[in-house]
Order: sequence, then structure tokens, then C-alpha cells
Amino acid sequence: MQGLIKQWALQKNAKQSAHKQYLKRLKNKKPKNIDAEAEKIHNQVFKEINCLNCANCCTSIPPLIIKSDIKRIAKFLKMTEKQFTESYVTKDADGDDVFNQSPCKFLESDNRCAIYDVRPKACRAYPHTNHFEFSRHYSVHAQNTMYCPAVFHIIERLMKKIPN
Repeated sequence: MQGLIKQWALQKNAKQSAHKQYLKRLKNKKPKNIDAEAEKIHNQVFKEINCLNCANCCTSIPPLIIKSDIKRIAKFLKMTEKQFTESYVTKDADGDDVFNQSPCKFLESDNRCAIYDVRPKACRAYPHTNHFEFSRHYSVHAQNTMYCPAVFHIIERLMKKIPN
């Protein structure tokens, strides 16, 4: 498991341009089987990578927080929505609500999430490479290869499976 994470750390910068170009070509070509192939590869990669060995997303990408997230997490923390928002939420450059701290305030020392059962929708969906949604997020995947070793390896394997 650690091997794929180390490999990603060593190669992510060198391969970023190739990944962006590949994903741009995929977006333009729209291969019919891309979501199914990405789903298969996603499942393979996540059998080999344990997010608890990495947690880079939790240390570097503040997730988008929507109103239902605020309501659910505030209730879990026994806070009012206003208290939660004042304590944990800020606006990003796009005007979206995000957690105000990176690394995430809820990331524990063992890389577990203190609010895992009520975590934001964005955290639940990350890294957007499964549930047959791969083709809806090409530009996000291009960015996420720099933050997530799983996305990096999914793209690497897709490049071999579906060359373009």
C-alpha cells in the first residue's frame, strides 16, 4: 500500500502535464466505456491504497461545505449552525463555503476523521472517480492527481487501458 503512495509522491510533478493532456483528449473523444473502465480501475486501486496511510486531501484541500453539511455536522457537534459556521467555515476565492483550516480541524493524529459519519458531501464523494461519474469530472481529476495518489494511479492505469 505504501508503495503506491511513495510512487505518487515521486512522480506526480513529472506526470502532471501528461495527465492533463490525456484527460483533455478523453473529454473531447468521449469514449463510451470510460466510466465503466474508471470504475473497475478505481476499485482495483482502492484495494491497494488505504487512505489512512495518506490523508493528503484532508491536509491540503478544504472541502466545499453546503447548507445540509453545516446542519448535520453542527447537530453532531451539539452546536448551532451559526456557532459551527463562525468556528469552522470561511468563503474561498470562488465565494463557496469551505472549512477554514487546512489541515482539516477534524483530522485526527491517526488520519481518521472525527466527524466521519457526518462528514461533508464533498468528502464523501472524493475523489469523484467511482459511481460511474468519472467522465463528469475531467478537470477535477487533472487537479486531484497532485493531491491524491489514488487518482494519480487511476489515470496512469487508464492511460494504459484506453490510450488516446
